[in-house]
Amino acid sequence: MPPDPARRPHRTPTVAGLLSRSDADGTADTIAARQLPSGMIPRFDGGVADPWNHVEAAMALAVTGRRIEAEAAYGWLARIQRPDGSWHQYYTADGVDQDKLDANTIAYIATGVWHHWLCFGDAGYLAEMWPVVERALDFVLGLQTTRGEILWARHADGTPWPFALLTGSSSISHSLRCGLAIAHVVGEERPSWELALARLVHTVRHGGHDAFAPKDRWAMDWYYPVLAGVLSGSEARARLALRRRIFVHEGEGVRCVSNQDWVTTAETCECAMAYLAAGDRAAALKLFEWAQHRREPDGSYLTGRAFPANVSYPDQECTTYSAAAVLLAADALAGDSPTSGLFVDLDALPAPLDLDPVEEPARD
Repeated sequence: MPPDPARRPHRTPTVAGLLSRSDADGTADTIAARQLPSGMIPRFDGGVADPWNHVEAAMALAVTGRRIEAEAAYGWLARIQRPDGSWHQYYTADGVDQDKLDANTIAYIATGVWHHWLCFGDAGYLAEMWPVVERALDFVLGLQTTRGEILWARHADGTPWPFALLTGSSSISHSLRCGLAIAHVVGEERPSWELALARLVHTVRHGGHDAFAPKDRWAMDWYYPVLAGVLSGSEARARLALRRRIFVHEGEGVRCVSNQDWVTTAETCECAMAYLAAGDRAAALKLFEWAQHRREPDGSYLTGRAFPANVSYPDQECTTYSAAAVLLAADALAGDSPTSGLFVDLDALPAPLDLDPVEEPARD
């Protein structure tokens, strides 16, 4: 059922023994403090913003009740959206820093806007943001191949990149499901999106290395098909078990890249949500606990830590997207809000059409 539009603002999530409400509010404050008057949320003071991490930060502001700041973030994206529905990859306070058009970062607006609706139940605001979401997803689906995967990006001149990424296509599948959920609430039908989603999910599940550029060294390629809800149940648990020893630095978190002892806050918290989606709450809680090792006194979070030197890397860098990942994982673990199931409950979004062939019963 859609949320009640009169519902009170979202309550800041807590995780017993690991993150108190005041801790979480302090973390949200560090994100809000870095938001520019335009609404843009850079990765850190003086740094760039990209649409994906910007939306992640907006969602974190929303789950801690900071509606004004979250809507300022979405307002910035709406104002700078290109006529074709896209955004450039990186922005500074003064303009474009990197002009590539990254499909995954563009699609993520659908996840953010649906999340915002779950938080606040404002039908008017959802209708206002619908054209922004619609244009973005139509642009992204212009990069879908006949097989089903989504090419990574376009150059600013419109030329598509020649390959797709498993992480990006997995994340886009989740954003498409959010887009279809929005369409339903605003009274629109998008059968072309439904078919595109079905083809995309089928390819993520079965496409293999023929469909995606080889990025096996990156942790996101390992857990994102689970986090995005493409794999579930025993398949999800098997995938997580298969490479856990490669990517998980016991006692610290998830390596960003398998051959480097560099654990990151964001990957650790995302992977925690993947374990939660797969039904392993104990593993999820343990990863979330380890992520707290990178909490700073002001409530911000270090991007990562390198071993065996045990030094922050990049040196003393705290990022808004790292703080946001902590808050979204906390919300998922708390499990008591309208948004807590967005990344971990397969039934929270429209299900993809099933393109897998039905096996005929054996005949004597």
